Amino acid sequence: MSTLNKIYYICRVKHSEIKQNIIETASILFYRNGYNSTGINEIIAEAGIAKATLYNHFKSKEDICLAYLEFMNVTFIKDIKSFCERKPKGEQRVLALFDFLDVFFLQKDFNGCWCIKTVSEIPKDNERIRREIQNQKKNFIALISNLIADNLELKNNKSLDSYARQIYLLYESAVAESHLHQDNWPIKETKNICSQIIT
Repeated sequence: MSTLNKIYYICRVKHSEIKQNIIETASILFYRNGYNSTGINEIIAEAGIAKATLYNHFKSKEDICLAYLEFMNVTFIKDIKSFCERKPKGEQRVLALFDFLDVFFLQKDFNGCWCIKTVSEIPKDNERIRREIQNQKKNFIALISNLIADNLELKNNKSLDSYARQIYLLYESAVAESHLHQDNWPIKETKNICSQIIT
């Protein structure tokens, strides 16, 4: 590799590291404090960067929000898939969705669903953020659908999509209600309901 190529490579790596630092810093702030309550200056201060550096990577706060949503979703999908796959094949892998949520709830920084928190703060006509959140939820339903297809034998006329949507709704309500009550009983009860649905 030539000296010029080495310099170019180092600059690209540094650029990527700075961008990731901004995303991770904004993610912590948005999730903890809310999208509207987090200002650009706060992100800049927490990330330890100059304002020009932030705008070199993101054109707007909305762009940072989209990167935040993507970062949270990629981490979530990877972690929940890995968690479920460690369970014995069969019903336990489907019910593990709720076990994962229980572990998530017990973390000190649990603050509900980042998607629902964000969509509740944006204007109704903000299609970019709403579309990203809708796509994330569709992908989660697809993950549930794959879990069902790989681990259950459906015994009645309900479609795979219907099962997946029902379990998705149980999961989402468990997230919201455990956050509201600051207790994990909604997670345990929705897991019980899910067990009745799939057996």
